[in-house]
Amino acid sequence: MEIFNQSKIYKFMEFSSVMVAISLVFWIITAVTLSVKGLNYGIDFAGGTVAQVKYSNGDAPIDLIREHIAKEPFFKGASVTEFGGKDEVAIRFSSSMESVGEDIGDKIIAVLQGTGEFELRQVGMVGPKVGDELRKKGLMAIVLSLIAILVYIAFRFEWRFGIAAIISEFHDVFIIIGIISILQIDVNLEILAAVLTLLAYSINDTIVIFDRIRDELKISKNNNLFGIINVSVSKTLSRTILTSLTTIFVVLALLVFGGESIYGFSLVLTIGIVIGTYSSVFIAAPLLKWLKFDVNAYKANIAKKEKEKI
Repeated sequence: MEIFNQSKIYKFMEFSSVMVAISLVFWIITAVTLSVKGLNYGIDFAGGTVAQVKYSNGDAPIDLIREHIAKEPFFKGASVTEFGGKDEVAIRFSSSMESVGEDIGDKIIAVLQGTGEFELRQVGMVGPKVGDELRKKGLMAIVLSLIAILVYIAFRFEWRFGIAAIISEFHDVFIIIGIISILQIDVNLEILAAVLTLLAYSINDTIVIFDRIRDELKISKNNNLFGIINVSVSKTLSRTILTSLTTIFVVLALLVFGGESIYGFSLVLTIGIVIGTYSSVFIAAPLLKWLKFDVNAYKANIAKKEKEKI
């Protein structure tokens, strides 16, 4: 399906400097936000308890549950959200068995007395040491992903392509982390999964454009890199827009209908898809120019390899 005429060349690179300036503004905002607010680590990384409670006499009275919990200092800062359906809730709080000498399940049952007929279905706890270990492993997962991307792109294309891709990926992750900090979304394993998913989405989008740039370098008589990038991005524009829109439609459905349990996950994905699409065009591609990629030298190298095959 073709949305944009491939024979029409859009001059995206004329706006590259402006777009990079906008990105720098976002980077500054992110840096300031992280230094002031930091990240709000959820139970997975900070440690704590999550309890699932199901009501058998109708919808869970969330306001009444919050009112009861607020009276008990042990549950200070607890959040109550729907879980799976309107008759079930998840109660999250920072206290764990390690911080008290009694059964947390009994305390939850006691504090919820008078809110209706309910069943305590599950109590899950993460200790602070486990949370710290999960946080370190999560960071390591992102770093290893970036290294693997760098090696793959540098091997498949050329080392400048690899560096451009990594800078673009870091750009996406840093801005997404800034948005997470601004909105004070709980950073848990779901958010980590969203960030890793966005890394894969963004690099796939970038590879498609890089692949087209490589093809144009082989067949184009134009030695102007920005001109070649404009042609390449224009020819892949329909594919880029269609991929982004179809993915966003699915993620928006999760955001609207998925409920509180996956709200943070779907929100990060929605914002990240927009950022990833934007960075593939306005960050990754023009970085080749700023990294001193030489069109003539690249073409000469290709010609040399072709000669050696004969």
